[in-house]
Amino acid sequence: MKYDFDHTPERRNSECFKWQTYKSEVIPMFIADVDFPSPQPVIDALVERARHGVYGYPRGLYGRPDELTELRQVVVERLAQRYDWQVEPDALFFIPGVVTAVNLACLAFASPDGVLVQIPVYPPILTAGRTTGAVSQEMELTRLPDGSYIVDWDKFESAVSSNTRLFVLCNPHNPVGRVFRRDELERFAEICLRYQVVICADEIHSDLVYSGHHHIPIAALDPEIAAQTVTLIAPSKTFNLAGLQFSIAIIQNAELRKQFLAARKGIVPWVNLMGLVAAQAAYCSGQEWLDQLLIYLEGNRDFLQKFILQELPSIRIGPVEGTYLAWLDCREAGIEGSPYQFFLDQARVAFNDGATFGNGGEGFIRLNFGCSRGLLEETLERMKQALIK
Repeated sequence: MKYDFDHTPERRNSECFKWQTYKSEVIPMFIADVDFPSPQPVIDALVERARHGVYGYPRGLYGRPDELTELRQVVVERLAQRYDWQVEPDALFFIPGVVTAVNLACLAFASPDGVLVQIPVYPPILTAGRTTGAVSQEMELTRLPDGSYIVDWDKFESAVSSNTRLFVLCNPHNPVGRVFRRDELERFAEICLRYQVVICADEIHSDLVYSGHHHIPIAALDPEIAAQTVTLIAPSKTFNLAGLQFSIAIIQNAELRKQFLAARKGIVPWVNLMGLVAAQAAYCSGQEWLDQLLIYLEGNRDFLQKFILQELPSIRIGPVEGTYLAWLDCREAGIEGSPYQFFLDQARVAFNDGATFGNGGEGFIRLNFGCSRGLLEETLERMKQALIK
C-alpha cells in the first residue's frame, strides 16, 4: 500500500490529549482519534495556507449559501456519489464540532421538553439533554448472546413520551459498533414521524464502515424524513482532523435550519480557518488514503477479535460493523470493581470506562484500535498478563 500505517509519529509533547493525559508508561487506547498522519494532500494544503501568514476570520459564520460555495459543492457531490442523497448546498451549515451541534439541536428542538437517546452511548450524547435543560430520556439497546446489539421496538416506542421532541440517533453507533440496516432506519423514522419527533442523526463515523455493511443516512430514505432530520457529519474521525474543529450540519427543512441557527445565541463561534482548508483537501483528495486506512483498520479489528477469542476468552467482543472502537464485555473476567481501573493499574493501559456510557455500560471498556498493529498487539498482551497474575 502507498500509506504506511504500521509506523506512526511520536505524539507525546505535541499537546496531544490522547498521549499526554496519562503517565508515559501507559498506553492510551481511549479517546477516538487515530495515531496516523492525515492524508498528504491535507498536510500540503495546510502548509500552503500557513505560508500566507494572515489568519483572520473566515467566512461561514452566518450560514449564508453564497459563502464557501466550493466547499459546499464538494460535500454535496460526495453525498450524491456515496449515498445517492441529493442535497442542496444551502442545506449545509458549518459548525465547530458534532458535540456542539448535538447540544444546539437539543436547545433548538427539545429544551425544556424531552430528548431520547439509546444507551449505552457516547457520553456527550448521553448528557446533552441535561446539559441544555431538557428532560433526558433513555432507551437501552438489547445485547444478544453473540455481543451484538438490536433495538427492541416495543421498548423504543414506549420510550417516546408526550414530551419527547428530539431523538438523537448515533449511526454508526458509538460504542457498540452497529451500522443500522435500512429496515431499522425506516422503523426509527416511522415512529419519529408518527410522534412528530425531530431526529438528530450523529453520523460522524459514516465513512468508517467495514466489508458487508453500508452506511445509509436516515435523511436519505425519504423527503418526508429529511424534512424532520438534522444530520451531522465531519471529516474529523475519517481523516484524523479532530483538532481542527470543523463539522457539517445538513438540514434540508428551512424552518428547522432557522431554529438551529438561532440556538447559537451568540455562543457558537466561527469554524476554524484551518479546518475549512483541511476539510476541502480531505474531501477532494483524501479518498485513496481512506480506502487504504479502511483495509488496515479492518485488519486491526480482525486481529483484535481473534486475539480475544483465543487468548482472552473471559472477555467478550461483539461484531464491529463500523467505527474504530471496540466494546469489550469484561463482566466474566473475574475483575473486582471497575475493569477500566483494573487495566489502568495492572496493565498500564487506559481505556474508556464503560460506566460513563450509561446504563448497560457497567463492566465494559471501550478500546480504540485506530493505531499501529504493533501497539494493538502490545496492548492485548498487557491485558493478557494482567488477567493471569
